[in-house]
Amino acid sequence: MPEEFLWYPATRMQQGLWVLDRDELQRPTQLVPTVVEFTGEVDHGQLVEAARLTIARHPSLRTRFRFNTRLRRVEYSTHGEPGEAVLRDAEAEGLGAPEVDAFVRQLCSTPFDLGADAPARAVVVRLDARRTLLVLVSHHIVVDGLSRTMLLEETFAVYRARLAGTRPQLSDPPHPASVVADRSPEEVAAQVAEVVERLRGAPVDVRLPFERGAGDDLEAARLGATVTTRLDAEHTAKALAVASEEGCTTFMLGVALLAGTLARGSGQRDFLIAFAWPGRDHPDAADVIGMFITTVVLRISLEPDTGWRELLRAARVASMEAFMDADVPLDALAAELNPDRTRLWPPLTPVLLNLDDAPHTPVLAPGVTGRLRPLDPLYVKYDLAVFVRIADDVDGRQLELSLDHPTDVTDRSAVSAFLTDLRRSAADLATSPEEPVLEQPVETINLDDSEERLELVRSIWREILGIDAADDIDDDVSFFEAGGDSLLLVVLVERLSQTSGRTLRTIDLFRSATVSGQADLLASPAEAV
Repeated sequence: MPEEFLWYPATRMQQGLWVLDRDELQRPTQLVPTVVEFTGEVDHGQLVEAARLTIARHPSLRTRFRFNTRLRRVEYSTHGEPGEAVLRDAEAEGLGAPEVDAFVRQLCSTPFDLGADAPARAVVVRLDARRTLLVLVSHHIVVDGLSRTMLLEETFAVYRARLAGTRPQLSDPPHPASVVADRSPEEVAAQVAEVVERLRGAPVDVRLPFERGAGDDLEAARLGATVTTRLDAEHTAKALAVASEEGCTTFMLGVALLAGTLARGSGQRDFLIAFAWPGRDHPDAADVIGMFITTVVLRISLEPDTGWRELLRAARVASMEAFMDADVPLDALAAELNPDRTRLWPPLTPVLLNLDDAPHTPVLAPGVTGRLRPLDPLYVKYDLAVFVRIADDVDGRQLELSLDHPTDVTDRSAVSAFLTDLRRSAADLATSPEEPVLEQPVETINLDDSEERLELVRSIWREILGIDAADDIDDDVSFFEAGGDSLLLVVLVERLSQTSGRTLRTIDLFRSATVSGQADLLASPAEAV
């Protein structure tokens, strides 16, 4: 690249990501892959061209990075060639599902050379006449979560315009360097000192509900998995109403639920929780593809008699304080609060909480349905990452809770148990918001134990059907033969889901209508995505 091209200083967040990318184990974790599967008739050539045009349009996706030894800074130029968009025809090449999956895994885990490669690439994979994959991979140093969504939506808009033979209505993208606020070192130092004072004394570790492995395989320690559950519509509405009465957003509700659940399962009462802040404070940054987010840490604590409403208020205050100081460099905080840390990331807390705003049902064109495919492999940075969102369901809005966790945990059932506890906390907040959080102990049910599963189902049958606790229930008798009906079956679904943390459907319990059949349903792991 010619030296006369202009080089811009990387932001502090980008500098940190560049450092992480120097570590071989960290490099795959810095990728932002997206895999969308479409069902319907897709013009593959037009989709490839739409992805190519979108990637080429944005300056940040043409960047190359370097370390300037004279100025001692990481910097970038946006004069590089854009990344490629190509087509693969799996059917014509004779690639079966295992070969396609292996190819996609390779695409999603192959790092970029930030000094030589464009930090974005796209591949359209034609599976057959009705199924298509779009694999879009970029580097986190130039793309944040909002940018990923914008990239997808713009690609789809360009595709639809090309199909219609028209030009898409797109504004000229500003250069990312033009929308970055520049603050003096003195201003940064003063703000760091203020935040350090607020966070000082908080433990920089969290007593997690599970233990990690020995850590001998450092590469495997970066691999993760996801489990997900939902709160039923009735309890969701109540929980959101309580949160709203206390002026809390869905994110703040998630903070209270996470802190409360962690406290109920351990003796810890004071927590640091990380989250991602959009970082688009400049008025012209809203539509810019780039890396603007910052990692922010909030502090929340509770006392033995703290109720759910009080915890919500504490979550609101802690979140607002963190929001106001969201542009404080995390590395500077870590240097003050955790100077003895032994790993690059995470620097202050192993726990993350984020709002899940990814487009779960991408819309490409009329007659074409889309869904986000689960990432394989999934790379994790945090020991526990919780994602909260409100999902629209046929039965109403439901609070969805997802956990990303490392796969090297010594007891995976402990992860599912914690997800169940998190869901129970949400139900307790919804129904008993005035009660002390810690006086509602979570009685963990071991769903790996067949007898505990059977007893759980029996107890809920007794509750719903009004059967005396001393009376036996035949494990092979149908729910309907025992006195149930379709209305009570709906109640049974909600109670079993709420108590077990499993996402159950009415049709599942209808087909498995006995105690033993429903206990077997609970043996399945919490829904993985």
